[in-house]
Amino acid sequence: MTGMPDATKRNPAAPRGGPRGEETRTLILDTAERMFVADGYSGVTMRALTAEAGVNLAAVNYHFGSKDKLLLEVFRRGSLSINRERARLLREAEAAAGDDAAPVRAILHALFAPPVRATFHRKADTGGSSIYVQFVARAVLDGPPEMRDMIERDVRHLQRFVAALSRALPHLPREELLWRFHFAMGVLHSIYNNLRRLEALSDGSSDLTDADAIIDRVVAFAAAGLKAA
Repeated sequence: MTGMPDATKRNPAAPRGGPRGEETRTLILDTAERMFVADGYSGVTMRALTAEAGVNLAAVNYHFGSKDKLLLEVFRRGSLSINRERARLLREAEAAAGDDAAPVRAILHALFAPPVRATFHRKADTGGSSIYVQFVARAVLDGPPEMRDMIERDVRHLQRFVAALSRALPHLPREELLWRFHFAMGVLHSIYNNLRRLEALSDGSSDLTDADAIIDRVVAFAAAGLKAA
């Protein structure tokens, strides 16, 4: 019958089956993350990305719709994993404290340990720090305004840590607590972006490979600032 769609024909952009479609989506995300790190957001064309991933443009458009949306999805994927681990560690710290407030250091460990471990997680394909952390650093500098706005304004996952610290430090006015928390987060961000400066200052003597030792240093420093008179 004319005028009726043929149910046996598929949209060429649509994935062929659930598992195959998810594999294609993951392949595109992994390829985009790696290329954005290497060449920057503006340096990656859709033609180059599809060639590297071995997929057609229709597949990218089907799964993500645009290059900007692909970038945002790479960010969301990495952030979700880190923030889930942060939430799990904070729940454990609060459960261990029982009816009391969780200790400041335990709260900060839950906040800092997952991203620091991600930063120093070595991958065979890069020989360096986590692709995701490198990706975030490049995307902030080179990504579209929507990307920077998301990173700067999506603070919902941090609100629970502020609340936990408020219970642990009830004498601090909220404004003062927020300033100190902001400074503590700045210490974390310096690990993402400025460790090479420390390497230069120390003439290479500082150990930049021991993630647990770095976590202990960051937690101790931030805790002292939060507890200061």
